[in-house]
Amino acid sequence: MKKVCGYFGVLVIGLVLAGGLTASATTPAAAPRVVKLSADDTMKYDMTMIEAKPGEMLEVQLTSKGTLPKEAMAHNFVLLAKKADPNAFVMEAAMAKATAYIPAKYKADIIASTSLAGPGETVKVAFAAPKVAGSYTYLCSFAGHFLVGMKGTLLVK
Repeated sequence: MKKVCGYFGVLVIGLVLAGGLTASATTPAAAPRVVKLSADDTMKYDMTMIEAKPGEMLEVQLTSKGTLPKEAMAHNFVLLAKKADPNAFVMEAAMAKATAYIPAKYKADIIASTSLAGPGETVKVAFAAPKVAGSYTYLCSFAGHFLVGMKGTLLVK
């Protein structure tokens, strides 16, 4: 009987030390705050400023309200790191049709991005806002869209 209790005690202690019996293991993560963004054939987002707290969980839902075919007028949401150069990014993106206008060369500069949305489609991405306060550019990387103003700022404060 002593050996059985001894093994059981070791098992319980092992689970506690490994985090197997902690309250946080069963606590669900907080749902992200949903930000609904839309775009249409004018190549503009309906919202050019999003505010967030450092580290806040966000889910951006981008809906394309355009009517042109996806091949001619798709939209995405790409949030760039503070150090990224948006102009250099979009110049490379324009030539990255094969990778949905996300240039492999700049993947390390992307905090979050969606796939492309065509007319009536909604695409989503969930992410934690940067922990460093400041202004972060978001943009549509479909060829030419940023250049006519399809961009905004995530303001972390």
